[in-house]
Amino acid sequence: MRYSEDHKAQTRERIINEAAQRFRSEGVDATGLQTLMKALGLTHGGFYAHFKSKDELVEIALQQAAAQLRPVVDQQFEKEDPLPGFIDQYLSTGHRNAPGKGCPLPTISAELGARGHASATTDAIVQARIDAIEKALPTEHAEDESVALLATLIGALVLSRSVADPEMSDRILDSTRRHLKREIGAAE
Repeated sequence: MRYSEDHKAQTRERIINEAAQRFRSEGVDATGLQTLMKALGLTHGGFYAHFKSKDELVEIALQQAAAQLRPVVDQQFEKEDPLPGFIDQYLSTGHRNAPGKGCPLPTISAELGARGHASATTDAIVQARIDAIEKALPTEHAEDESVALLATLIGALVLSRSVADPEMSDRILDSTRRHLKREIGAAE
């Protein structure tokens, strides 16, 4: 039985969305194609009707994850003083506990770097965040501070997700959040 082009496009979109969520929550290497396709009720062999390789899917899923978060991030940065809210949002327990719905950088960028698969999409996401943070910083050293702030946010989130002790995880988020807000001159 032949499927319509619309069906194929819908199936491809389902695969991309599932991959975007799983790559953020489980990681790229831990997400096998067979498991991914089975979760969608599809066959492993059917994957290749939509993508040339897993690497192609990783890049497309990373773009999809960024696109899914763009409205939330843009809305935060449209506010008059966006950084305190952005810091609170990024270093929240909700973000820590739901990596599949959050920023792809903490999970995917470390893994891609370790695999030697740097990504132009990662470059674009990082640059967009740096630019937004830099515009919001009122200092003459905003260019350097924006990079440091983003790296600190990502590092704190990764670290908070990696410890077994819930109190330590919360402490990492809370301490980093307070520190960064002091650094930008935000009131607690």
